[in-house]
Amino acid sequence: MATLQAQLDSAHESIEELQTKVAFQEYTIDSLNDALSSQQKQLDDLSFKVRHVVDRVKSIEPSNMAKESEETPPPHF
Repeated sequence: MATLQAQLDSAHESIEELQTKVAFQEYTIDSLNDALSSQQKQLDDLSFKVRHVVDRVKSIEPSNMAKESEETPPPHF
């Protein structure tokens, strides 16, 4: 009878240990999922901003103004 009780106690301890591990794993998975979701949102936001900047740069027409380095100095120099 004592060995049966010892086996039951051992099984109960093993079950509790497994339940604790599963709870920790669920918490870890939820935390990782939250971090991944946050990073995906940041990536989506950055992708949108980069597309917007690229579109703006493409729409800019070249200027007819000469660059400062291309300008001839004024006559008083």
